[in-house]
Amino acid sequence: MPADGLPAAPFDPAMTRRADILIVEDDEYLRLTLRHTLRLAGFDTREARSGMEALAMLDRGRPDAVVLDIILPGIDGLAVYDEIRAHSGTRDLPVIIITGSSLPLEQLSAACVLRKPFAPDDLVRAVEECLKSGER
Repeated sequence: MPADGLPAAPFDPAMTRRADILIVEDDEYLRLTLRHTLRLAGFDTREARSGMEALAMLDRGRPDAVVLDIILPGIDGLAVYDEIRAHSGTRDLPVIIITGSSLPLEQLSAACVLRKPFAPDDLVRAVEECLKSGER
């Protein structure tokens, strides 16, 4: 029993775990900016530079959410998004799409879309809202 005489609260690792965000962005400067923004906001991050690398990372372990650029070398972000939705283990994974493209994104069922350029606060808000709501 602690010195204050109160019983210790049970340790709950889920309460101390920071959300793990996979950043998929080919532009090195923007990827660095996304990483710093999310880490400063209290998230853990890992990074992929291409669609193929992102899919390989998803096979090795599921993050809590994905920040996904649409324009990527090789397999583009739309194909990565389709792969995420096609598999039962990742179907409900929140995906925050970021893009500088003027492509209409209405065909996606993604609820969280950020158009470049966006402010760091907008990114943090989108990730937090997608995680809370479970939006995909």
